[in-house]
Amino acid sequence: MGQKANPIGNRLGIIRGWESNWYGSKKDYAGKLIEDHKIRTYLNARINKGGISKIVIERTLGKLIVTIHTSKPGIIIGKGGGEVDRIKEELKKLTGKDDVQINILEIRRPELDAMIVGDTIARQIENRINFKRATKMAIASALRMGAEGIKIKLSGRLAGAEIARSEEFKQGRVPLHTFRMDIDYANVFAQTVYGKIGIKVWICKGEVLAKRDLNPNFIAGGKNEGGGGERRERNEGRGGDRRDDRRGGDRRGGGGRRN
Repeated sequence: MGQKANPIGNRLGIIRGWESNWYGSKKDYAGKLIEDHKIRTYLNARINKGGISKIVIERTLGKLIVTIHTSKPGIIIGKGGGEVDRIKEELKKLTGKDDVQINILEIRRPELDAMIVGDTIARQIENRINFKRATKMAIASALRMGAEGIKIKLSGRLAGAEIARSEEFKQGRVPLHTFRMDIDYANVFAQTVYGKIGIKVWICKGEVLAKRDLNPNFIAGGKNEGGGGERRERNEGRGGDRRDDRRGGDRRGGGGRRN
């Protein structure tokens, strides 16, 4: 069961929150869902080098709030906040709404974010760096930053081979069946000249023992996942660090058991 289900969807309502927070009646649910997909597709294409981890969409009465979790907030904010203003105007045109708010949340430890790790490996493979080297560097960085375990699987014409194959790299522990284990997962693609290579990343950040806030904009474990350094509308105000609620979350240098 743990091998078949998406680790994020598997933990929704237990230790993870939903990335779209709004209510939709039978009449307008489908329209809102399609609009969410359009916003995410557009922003990922528009800010393709912005180190985007996830995009959280919240709706209140007549208001759309888009929170971008990124490791490179400076690229999205732009000089004097000009870039974020342009993105806001483009989203207004895309959605047809007048009240659009963009929040930018900084991820301080991108080495522990599955989407950013997968994207980094994909960009390296596209730049013709050996896939084994890129993967082993990502694994070493994640463990150094305090991850309990990491697993990376690559599939496709690896190193330009004639026959497609899959290769898996694993270090530490990644218990997919344990719901209280905080496991981040991402599935990204590298578009190379000899075909598309799929990259799956699982990062185990430790066990959640306390009751966790399911708000997707809450960064649990200030030391491991980002420190709550929140930037809202041109980087206004910074939130303070929150105490880590995971077992072994503050370990450094090797982080956790290894096989």
